[in-house]
Amino acid sequence: MASLPSVLTGSINSLSLAANTFSLCTPLFGLALLKTLPIKPLQKACTQGSTFIAETWIGINSKMFDLTHQTQYNITGDLDKISYNGWYMVVANHQSWADIFILQKIFNRHAPFFKFFLKQELIYVPVMGLCWSALDYPFMKRYSKEFLAKHPELKGKDLETTRKACEKFKHTPVSIMNFLEGTRFTKQKHDRQQSPYQHLLKPKAAGIAYALNIMGERIDTLIDVTIHYPDDRPSFWEFMCGKSKHIDIHIQTRPIPAEFNRGDYENDEVFRKNFQTWINQLWQDKDKLLGEMAKRYSQPLQNIIEFKKASY
Repeated sequence: MASLPSVLTGSINSLSLAANTFSLCTPLFGLALLKTLPIKPLQKACTQGSTFIAETWIGINSKMFDLTHQTQYNITGDLDKISYNGWYMVVANHQSWADIFILQKIFNRHAPFFKFFLKQELIYVPVMGLCWSALDYPFMKRYSKEFLAKHPELKGKDLETTRKACEKFKHTPVSIMNFLEGTRFTKQKHDRQQSPYQHLLKPKAAGIAYALNIMGERIDTLIDVTIHYPDDRPSFWEFMCGKSKHIDIHIQTRPIPAEFNRGDYENDEVFRKNFQTWINQLWQDKDKLLGEMAKRYSQPLQNIIEFKKASY
């Protein structure tokens, strides 16, 4: 199937994705309704059932992509150091909607199920918005400083949303995923914010700081993922069509400094400055790595980890 015309490949994958989603969303919504009952063992069982459904959805999608795409995934780093039964904070650069499918494919059943921090507007995406809500994805509203100055009563709302979401994550292993840039990279956005990085937008540290404040006793490891597209960043449709022939992914596990597991990012100026400095250093390292990847994109990365399809 991998030799089909790209438009036909994209159509097959889109229809498969839609069919997979509609077939699995019904039991997912049923478990979401059951989880509203105030019975903790039942709620935990529903959470585990929902995770199984979501991982099955990812596995089916990934298998279809394997059948229809000729993409080579060059995976280097620490994938083998990650446990399915652990708790992790995950950060990655964000260039394309394809990033989400790639992260899901690589980490599915290697790491605990990913929970993404999503923009509030995404809850209105047909079907998928309800699925994300059923899976307890936190939806975040982003207020500018100017807006908060006019509406001070909304200050701290994101922190409260983060707190409620993370409280649910304490009882079942989870990977909390955060695209620190907050949006997909484009040259226009890069120029508009005058980013000091060559390949990245400025990172936003507040969300991850709030999550660590709540989950600090559980999470002591950061999974730092760097994604590079040698063939240029694909759109959603281009990814469905299999137009990305090579995708480089580097995975690095980092210990989270103990002093960042507890702290008041919003009100403690010293803590906020130190935390932002740590995030900025992560981003400097990632920017340097992306530059190195770009220089050797035509050559396979060394020490490639063979992606085990049996993990589906």
